[in-house]
Amino acid sequence: MPLPGGRTLELGERTLVMGILNVSPDSFAESVPLTDPAAALEAAVALEAAGADIIDVGGESTRPGAKPVPEDEERRRVLPVVAAAAARLAVPISIDTYKAAVARAAIDAGALIVNDISGLRYDAALGDVVASSGAALVLMHTRGRSRDMYKDAIYEAVTSEVVSELRWSLEQARQAGVQLDRTILDPGFGFAKRPEHSYQLLASLGALAELDRPLLVGVSRKSFMARALGGRPPAERDWGTAAAVTAAILGGAHIVRVHAVTDMVQVVRVADQIRRHATGDRGDGSVDL
Repeated sequence: MPLPGGRTLELGERTLVMGILNVSPDSFAESVPLTDPAAALEAAVALEAAGADIIDVGGESTRPGAKPVPEDEERRRVLPVVAAAAARLAVPISIDTYKAAVARAAIDAGALIVNDISGLRYDAALGDVVASSGAALVLMHTRGRSRDMYKDAIYEAVTSEVVSELRWSLEQARQAGVQLDRTILDPGFGFAKRPEHSYQLLASLGALAELDRPLLVGVSRKSFMARALGGRPPAERDWGTAAAVTAAILGGAHIVRVHAVTDMVQVVRVADQIRRHATGDRGDGSVDL
């Protein structure tokens, strides 16, 4: 996948690991917020050393019920970290935002990927920013806003509806001038989805191959697995995350977005070997076991 500056993202040879770097004070999954830019940079360095292939910097919590962060405040949180990480690290930096102005500033600071949780539903100008910059674009599926997304978690056939709604996002990107070969799709686990929807989507992930785009899967420490884990808090869900990451890779994921990079790199490498040796390969990167 082409990136700005003549760089590329190699997809398909092995599953890539996107390391999460939240610099908001109210992230759901970290016990110690990384609000100091120097501490955030050192965390980014550690993620790269642990094996992360991409660092995803986010300045606004989008957990269910979260309140939006003003554009100026989000820029204040993320830009020093993006600039410092882009200058120091070899791996590409992604900016986790749905705001066009934040994305533009982050790209100017060195970000090569825009990770949009809204799939171009929140800020129509974001597609134009990505198209003009040549950055890669992650289009995630969701419905509604974080503060009330569960009211839209009503599906008759969740996988086919997610496919249809991601197809809409791809069309919006195309109309904005974003090149298809710079787009990645994310089914949006936990976003406007109740636990049963996320499990069904994970079990049928191979169906998204009909969209013919690389898949990014973010299941790390998410609440859909809480009940199965006896109500454990987010920081204690890494074993559950390992199971979900493995299922995602066997379902055809190209990139997995995780918190515990050191441990998940091991999970990914073994899951990759299982996928390579599996019988019943359907030819779309997913397998029947």
